[in-house]
Amino acid sequence: MASSHSGEIHLFVGPMFAGKTTSLLRRIKSDVDNGRNVAMLKSSKDNRYAIDSVVSHDGVKFPCWALPDLMSFKVKYGHEAYQKLDVIGIDEAQFFEDLYEFCCKAADEDGKIVVVAGLDGDYLRRSFGSVLHIIPIADTVTKLTARCEMCGKRAFFTLRKTNEKQTELIGGADLYMPVCRHHYVNGQVVAEATKSVLESQKI
Repeated sequence: MASSHSGEIHLFVGPMFAGKTTSLLRRIKSDVDNGRNVAMLKSSKDNRYAIDSVVSHDGVKFPCWALPDLMSFKVKYGHEAYQKLDVIGIDEAQFFEDLYEFCCKAADEDGKIVVVAGLDGDYLRRSFGSVLHIIPIADTVTKLTARCEMCGKRAFFTLRKTNEKQTELIGGADLYMPVCRHHYVNGQVVAEATKSVLESQKI
């Protein structure tokens, strides 16, 4: 049954270290201050800073539910408690395969305000998870930028510092850095050159 009032979906995207989680937390804390009932969700894959909290890179925390998928949330939270929720925050949204389905249901049918933060691209600048799939159903989309670690200009991309190839490699400044287009392209060239040298040494 559809809710009597319509929900909303707000999306924060950008590279790592762009302040996505900070923006999400700021919005959620504002909702709490305004007396709204709030629940924060994140992927159980992400345990970098805390298991039961969403934590920004600068250490701001908010208690959360760590889940393997989003559609299980209503049952785990309890149907009655879920009915009373006004706002649902989702951090590291790229790790949820059922993101689109959940956002549609929560906003369209259940009348919830859903605030989502996630990477729009992986380290190869390809679409990451289902984050981009929710742009057509979002009320607002905010693309955040970081500062390029190489030159200080605006950074739109995430450069991986290691040679590992899997898309999901969870880490922070130890594995990734935000870079501008120039240093992203140069960084990839350096990475490829390094790989070629290492492979030629194996022969």
